[in-house]
Amino acid sequence: MGLFGSKPKSLVGLDIGSSSVKVCELQQIGKGSQVRYRLQKLGQVGLPADAIVDGDIMDSNAVASAIRQVLAEQKIKAKDVAISVSGQQVMVKKVTFPLMSQAELAESVRWEAESFFPAGQGLDSYALDYYLIEERAADGNMDVVLVACRKDKLEAYVSCVAQAGCSPKVVDVDVFAVQNAYEANTVGGGRDEVVALVNMGATFTNLTMMVGGKSVFWRDMAWGSGRYSEKLMEDWGVTREGAERLKRNQPSEGHDPEEIHPSINAVSDAFADELSRTLDFFKSSFKVDRLDRVLVSGGGSMIHGLMDVLSDRLRVSVDRFNPFQLIDIDGRTEDPMTVREIGGGAAVVVGLALRQVGDR
Repeated sequence: MGLFGSKPKSLVGLDIGSSSVKVCELQQIGKGSQVRYRLQKLGQVGLPADAIVDGDIMDSNAVASAIRQVLAEQKIKAKDVAISVSGQQVMVKKVTFPLMSQAELAESVRWEAESFFPAGQGLDSYALDYYLIEERAADGNMDVVLVACRKDKLEAYVSCVAQAGCSPKVVDVDVFAVQNAYEANTVGGGRDEVVALVNMGATFTNLTMMVGGKSVFWRDMAWGSGRYSEKLMEDWGVTREGAERLKRNQPSEGHDPEEIHPSINAVSDAFADELSRTLDFFKSSFKVDRLDRVLVSGGGSMIHGLMDVLSDRLRVSVDRFNPFQLIDIDGRTEDPMTVREIGGGAAVVVGLALRQVGDR
């Protein structure tokens, strides 16, 4: 099975995150440049705290049960799904090759990948895929994105989804799913605009850099909204459930949100430092001298005050990304409250629901 995925067929988006399983079903309306989407189903079910640790499935029964539950709750009968992976065992890299045939490219990719893997690990341990981004006849080069994922991680996710009674037709990567959602919800924009797409999940933060409407840099950062929960539990003695409510600016367990803001801001400051270093690395590596705006999605986008901290530190416009901005929402088929509650946390699952069988 390719990491990117033959007759086009819409798929159900299934986002298996560290803290919850989300599902999304979209209806495509129109064709070509007139295509748009209507939300049909959207839902999520929480996972036990240790079901997935650092992106690795530790309790496949719990995860499979959550998948079955969320599909049943949303009355989704379709079994063909698109899933995604992320984290330290997933690597994404853009490589420039001289123009060559597809057969030559396939061989060159394998040679390039040998320097791609951690020391002591090789191609036998990884599933490898690649995608041709652009051929540039003017300078005789072609840009290719390489993706590698440890086979045991990939097989664990595919097996768990199959255990739930579903068939994973496409295995994507979180950074690409977020990019899909962004492109489906964006109109216009400056020709050379530099945009950072920041998707903060419970364990990892996915970063995609868009320059002039094209993605050029991807990074998974070992930083997630779970750090806020850990900080609140340590500083205020609250339960994990209480910490989840407090970090969303809701009172809980005798504590007011205003009271715990210093703890929240301390974590946000540390994340801003980490993100700033990564952005500086991107700018120096790609000879980019500016950043025009930052869009934040994922469950972490709901952290109170995070947008302000990032805006102050990065000195650019920082906003929450709305993955439903240009997607029709019919109140007769989908509860608007569910859409608001999940919010930017649906960026990955919306991006997956945009996939079709045979996509790359």
